[in-house]
Amino acid sequence: MNAINDAWVSAHDTGVLRLITAGSVDDGKSTLIGRLLYDSKGVFADQMASIARSKYKRVAADEVDLALLTDGLEAEREQGITIDVAYRYFATPLRKFIIADAPGHEQYTRNMVTGASTAQVAIVLVDASRAADGRLLPQTKRHSALAHLLGLQHVVVAVNKMDLVGWDPQVFERIRQSYAELAETVGIGHFHIIPMSALKGDNVVEPSENTPWYDGPTLLSLLESLPSGTAATQASSRFFVQWVIRHGGHNINDFRGYAGQLAGAGLRVGDEVKVLPSGQTARIARLLSFDQDVGQANGGESVTIVLDRDIDVSRGDLIVPADAQIRLEREFDAELCWLDQQALNPARPYWLKQGTRLTQARVKAVHTRRDIQTLHDVAWNGVLDMNDIGHATLLARDILALDPYTQHPATGAFILIDAATHQTVAAGMVR
Repeated sequence: MNAINDAWVSAHDTGVLRLITAGSVDDGKSTLIGRLLYDSKGVFADQMASIARSKYKRVAADEVDLALLTDGLEAEREQGITIDVAYRYFATPLRKFIIADAPGHEQYTRNMVTGASTAQVAIVLVDASRAADGRLLPQTKRHSALAHLLGLQHVVVAVNKMDLVGWDPQVFERIRQSYAELAETVGIGHFHIIPMSALKGDNVVEPSENTPWYDGPTLLSLLESLPSGTAATQASSRFFVQWVIRHGGHNINDFRGYAGQLAGAGLRVGDEVKVLPSGQTARIARLLSFDQDVGQANGGESVTIVLDRDIDVSRGDLIVPADAQIRLEREFDAELCWLDQQALNPARPYWLKQGTRLTQARVKAVHTRRDIQTLHDVAWNGVLDMNDIGHATLLARDILALDPYTQHPATGAFILIDAATHQTVAAGMVR
């Protein structure tokens, strides 16, 4: 059996899967992550001893409060809530995972946006005891809408605390039907749903005897089987220049390379590329990874590109295949998630950062705002406040190379920065 498993793993490069937990307050997000870490042997003995002695335990004396494995801030442990996004790493024989614990409070929705921006899977928790009648909480709806907006490939609905409703299959079915209606409303095409108890461990890592009516996988089994690739990894290459490397400038064979991280598909030596926004073309003469020449580079790798001729390339420029189809615009539409406590001011300019490119921009107009109750966009010509999501038109000082966010997050995502406070005020996604 071990030989068969080893052969399967070697034949399937599952890579790293990035997850985020989502949902409302007290749905059990931190406890679920703690259970995954504990049952997958991803916790050290001294960590367990530390949380067992914690004065902030909220479970029975003979139990361990697994939520404390992610709630690391003093304020979080004192109040029993999650405030900041906490990242944890764990691995199984089949796959490696990076999991983010996002806050459930409405005022910390902006933190969920931050954590979900790099995730591939959203685990949306639903407290079965609070949704036994099938009515989902507002933050469950909001986080689900954000998961779809941010382009997460997979949504897993974890119906938690089923032990508090006696493992009633009718409660589970009502929640499943309600979430199916929500998924259709926000545009989620497919989702997985699992009944569980994060506190007790049922259907998290090991199957539960309490759910003979459920024949699906456990949460960990499902996560191990989900594909980790994204549409963006198959899309055309995108390479933001992070640094121009020069040395030996006094020699006839001086070195000039352009360092950065490659997104999307790979590049090879000899490929014809163009530099945007100038549009100048050249061929790749060399690709270097650290100090070694390589024949090709894959998406996600940090490399240095050397071109076969000298052209003007600076930090923030974008190198793409010569035949790439990409918009070059100053004015464009985008979805904005407003993160700052100070509301949007259309009269003032903001710094816009896209990859390594930095320019100024202002919001010309806000057209719609997402109604959290109906989850529909409603006409809106006012400003955006903290945690608002709206469709807006922006005007940048310089030309930007833009892709739709769902096709290429590297060139479809950006942030707005307050020029006075240097706070990140909004996350944007090109549509």
